[in-house]
Amino acid sequence: MQTILAHLTVSVSELQQNFMAILEQADNTPVAVLNHDHPEAYVLPAAYYEQLIACLEDLEDAGLVRERAQGPFVEVRLDDLLSCASTS
Repeated sequence: MQTILAHLTVSVSELQQNFMAILEQADNTPVAVLNHDHPEAYVLPAAYYEQLIACLEDLEDAGLVRERAQGPFVEVRLDDLLSCASTS
């Protein structure tokens, strides 16, 4: 049996008939769209999708921080940085 990753489930025909009412009922959470009692798709409200993408970007950034924390490091003097900034 396949796990359904949403609290609200609807059939394809229900979604076609009552799209906006279903999104309102979902209250900014995913909706599983079932086809023959199996999840065929998930409908995500725009705000939820945007939060999901932001979270994924944060996780990606955290991975880069962990990766780069191991080095290699470059020694730089503050005076060198300041002289580069003044010539630009």
